[in-house]
Amino acid sequence: MTDTPAPIFRDSDSDRSFRMRWWAGRAAIYGVLALWAVICLFPIYWTATTSFKMAPNVMQGQMIPWPADWTPEGDWAKKLFFAPKWKGWESIGLSPEALGRESTARAEFVKRFGNSAIVALSASTLAVVLGSLAAYGLSRFRYRFGFMKNDDISFFFLSQLILPPVVLALPFLVLYKELALLDTRIGLILLYTLTVLPIVIWIMKDQFETIPTELEEAALVDGLSIWGAFLTIILPIALPGMVAAFILSLVLTWNEYFFAALLTSTHANTLPVMVASQTGSQGINWWSMAALSFAAILPLIVIGVLLERFIIKGMAAGAVK
Repeated sequence: MTDTPAPIFRDSDSDRSFRMRWWAGRAAIYGVLALWAVICLFPIYWTATTSFKMAPNVMQGQMIPWPADWTPEGDWAKKLFFAPKWKGWESIGLSPEALGRESTARAEFVKRFGNSAIVALSASTLAVVLGSLAAYGLSRFRYRFGFMKNDDISFFFLSQLILPPVVLALPFLVLYKELALLDTRIGLILLYTLTVLPIVIWIMKDQFETIPTELEEAALVDGLSIWGAFLTIILPIALPGMVAAFILSLVLTWNEYFFAALLTSTHANTLPVMVASQTGSQGINWWSMAALSFAAILPLIVIGVLLERFIIKGMAAGAVK
């Protein structure tokens, strides 16, 4: 008995054409995504590299840090490469040489950083707690306030984002002066909570509406109260949406400048106000501003990377029902 050779299959022209189109499509998609990633990350790269530049490097637009001993020769190299210096970080007391001694600039930076962290974390936490309760009520119960029903109340909350902040400047300035809340962290916390609360309600309402009401009905049959079902059944399921709402609130409150500059002067100033103060009568200290900006956005970058999966789940909730 002899062994018969295995048949040889050859790809047809249609199969090869299909594969070429498939690979071309994948290459185009990944090429567009790579280009978009470069566009999104370039401002962060520019900020980080500018913090190591001197004034001539900023004016000449040199973009690539390179050791001075290894810099290629030629006019084209002078337009691209620069020798990094610690001047920007030294101006805020965070250079390697400045870390070993006392620095007034570093103490001021730590104070502003602490103010931003306390205000942003407190306001975001308070907004998520209050917004989750309001969103749960709007998604599970029926309300009527005059002519306004649930959808009207939800739209009313969301419509508060249309109001320009400058319209509220004078009323809040007068109110905070009467309540002795000017230049206090508690004043900023209350205002920031009010600012991001509509966004939290909007996100969490969609999140709760994707959770079947049968889960709560089963919990009530088992003897749990409304609060018990909410805390033990609903909240764990809605956790990704709460994390996404918290991070979005944190980014908005951390970067807020208008009210921080208007309502604070000495004790409760935040990092955005300190960054803007680098502009003086003699020009802009680009290296100091870049170092401050990068130090300010670095915590948000770390939080975003660590909690990326929660952000995606939370933002995707409600997209498909």
